[in-house]
Amino acid sequence: MTVRSDIEIARNAKAKPIVKVADKIGIPSDALIPYGPTKAKVVFPFIDSLENRKTGQLILVSAITPTTAGEGKTTTTVGLGDALNRIGKKAIVCIREPSLGPCFGMKGGAAGGGYAQVVPMEDINLHFTGDFHAITAAHNLLSAMVDNHIYWGNDLGIDARRVVWRRVIDMNDRALRSIVTGLGGVPNGYPRESGFDITVASEIMAILCLANDLKDLEQRIGNIVIGYTRAQKPVLARELNAEGAMTVLLKDALMPNLVQTLENNPAFVHGGPFANIAHGCNSVVATKTALKLGEYVVTEAGFGADLGAEKFCNIKCRKAGISPAAAVVVATIRALKMHGGVSKDQLGKPDVEAVKAGLSNLGRHLENVKKFGIPAVVAINHFTSDTDEEMQAVVDFCKGYGVQAIPCRHWADGSAGAEDLARAVVSLAEEGSATFQPLYEDALPLWDKIERIAKELYRAAAVTATPAVRSRIKEFEAGGYGHFPICVAKTQYSFSTDPDAKGAPTGHTIEIQNVLLSAGAEFIVAIAGDIMRMPGLPKVPAANTIRLDEAGNIQGLF
Repeated sequence: MTVRSDIEIARNAKAKPIVKVADKIGIPSDALIPYGPTKAKVVFPFIDSLENRKTGQLILVSAITPTTAGEGKTTTTVGLGDALNRIGKKAIVCIREPSLGPCFGMKGGAAGGGYAQVVPMEDINLHFTGDFHAITAAHNLLSAMVDNHIYWGNDLGIDARRVVWRRVIDMNDRALRSIVTGLGGVPNGYPRESGFDITVASEIMAILCLANDLKDLEQRIGNIVIGYTRAQKPVLARELNAEGAMTVLLKDALMPNLVQTLENNPAFVHGGPFANIAHGCNSVVATKTALKLGEYVVTEAGFGADLGAEKFCNIKCRKAGISPAAAVVVATIRALKMHGGVSKDQLGKPDVEAVKAGLSNLGRHLENVKKFGIPAVVAINHFTSDTDEEMQAVVDFCKGYGVQAIPCRHWADGSAGAEDLARAVVSLAEEGSATFQPLYEDALPLWDKIERIAKELYRAAAVTATPAVRSRIKEFEAGGYGHFPICVAKTQYSFSTDPDAKGAPTGHTIEIQNVLLSAGAEFIVAIAGDIMRMPGLPKVPAANTIRLDEAGNIQGLF
């Protein structure tokens, strides 16, 4: 059998007009703003009309700690959504939009894979409906207004040394991490140190994904702290009168994007914050809209359950007033072998003992999901090199946790390969055993929130910070931000801050190197270990092989 690439499969898909996909879940054509025949935005008057409808069941898809072997969380999310529809449930998929940085860097796109994809894949992985461009423009408008205000007299008394609002671009570019702006003399403003983050790390991205509507969006933007005065008084975006124009730039971006899976089932692809530096979930607007339109909504949270799922529960669910009925933890035999100590070039060889050694990582994630009161099932995302003995080792291990582990072949077989998973999810959701609760209360002090995450989920023995960081936390609490949840920024490759510490490390120390206030997004970012908000391209980036062929088709985009 010839194995097709993801892009070949997507290009040969028989997509339906988006109006027909929308009609399946009760969205009329006049509630859509089409972006071509196969993608559209859903307008707010229609979304607002859904308020009194019954809410569907929310299914969270998370995963074990990611490795370079791959886990397939998005692929499983799409495959499960299709499988639920296949067994007669009205299901909708909700995932994030890909960032151009990883698409042209190392990670690749984020539209699923094989026969479990959302389409049009090429559009989704590139410019799509322009949401990320709008977020970039709105963010940089505020950056320009900050510098402009200082240039024209600085009535607010902004200390140019204490401006915390940087600029963003949706591309991996290490050369922009630290820069000096305003060079060239008086006509160009005041020289000061600054830098760029990647767009998905922008607070505007987080705000867009947590806002309920345009009014909420504008209010949150106005609350952004752009910097401080010499007296260290915070200066807000609304003091620059920036929130109105920024909301104008974002008014279309806030509307959720409707596309379809390869099997013509509805999917909302909206927002895209990274889970290692932000909260890693798709937009509240998309998720809540889907919950009013479907019986089941399948959504993913970025990276492992210690990052994306933790933030999904402690930030998104807390803010949006939603709760999952069940969770799926995705694992692959290949990734488990890596956690068991096998190098990437040896993953194709059968090694049951390595799988057993790596299962400690899966066990840790199952324990963590249980802490939120969410019943779970494990999806073993199947690769052709997996042996029956290796698969059975996972099944037997999960029985010890009272959890079902189900081999899934959605990459190769589409919905037919995930029917068993779909039935297991329905069973968990319908038995109503979920007792969802966040890990901590709003009133818990900020440092105690950080410690609870680090000690209960990462299994750290200690959490440390410099006196300056501790003092900053006290300042946030004194400023009225103590009720905010914590958004830990750390490596996605380990429970610790050491990306090479695979499996389920314990007894380590989590060092909080800095804390940042995201007053508009309404969370505190705690930077643990060495973490960058602007990635760089690898030695051989994916961009090297992305091109147009003679027929004008895109090649190399996974």
